[in-house]
Amino acid sequence: MAIKTIAFDADDTLWVNETIFTITHARFVSILEKYEEPETLEKRLFETEIKNLSIFGYGIKGFTLSMIETALELTEGRLTGAEIQKILELGKDMLEHPVELLPHVEETLKVLQTDYDLMLITKGDLFDQESKIARSGLAEYFDRIEIISEKDTVTYQKIMTRHSIQMASFLMMGNSVKSDILPILALGGHAIHIPFHTTWAHEVVAPEKLAHVQYEVLNSIAEIPERLPHLFTSK
Repeated sequence: MAIKTIAFDADDTLWVNETIFTITHARFVSILEKYEEPETLEKRLFETEIKNLSIFGYGIKGFTLSMIETALELTEGRLTGAEIQKILELGKDMLEHPVELLPHVEETLKVLQTDYDLMLITKGDLFDQESKIARSGLAEYFDRIEIISEKDTVTYQKIMTRHSIQMASFLMMGNSVKSDILPILALGGHAIHIPFHTTWAHEVVAPEKLAHVQYEVLNSIAEIPERLPHLFTSK
């Protein structure tokens, strides 16, 4: 069946995201380096993030709370009010960070929207994601926008059912193999991986789990209009 609907991930597919977290990690370490070694701080922060996902979900607000929790635990309550304020400012800076589109994104969407129904499927905090979408200037290119709490087969199937989309005619594009590629392939859809130069550890998939999985990989979103007719059944 021909591809009719193309969905895009947002963070690190359409605009820069993980780089902002990487910078904030370094700033977090600099605030607490007098209390603990950087390696321990990074390890404990990641463990706290993962532990809190089921409570706070994905996004900057949950990350900020996890930074504060990690700092309080590692310093055994010795953290000062001024240091807590600095961590809160890190979170605010992230939320107010300008949306930086990745190269060739807007011109590619403009080309694709003439022949395909375009969707945006992103996970994270509703308010933050809505804000980034609005500030990106890309909302006009999408026929449907879905902001969800998790990207798994159950959630994707609900989206397909809600919009009456057949998986055989659906294509997902994103930077995360775990979230954007594997669930779609499991449901019988098509997927293209567009790697970003850095990936959050939680989204990394062990190589042995990909040994028998086949999916397309492109170096840049700019390749899509030319390559798409040759990768799948053209429309």
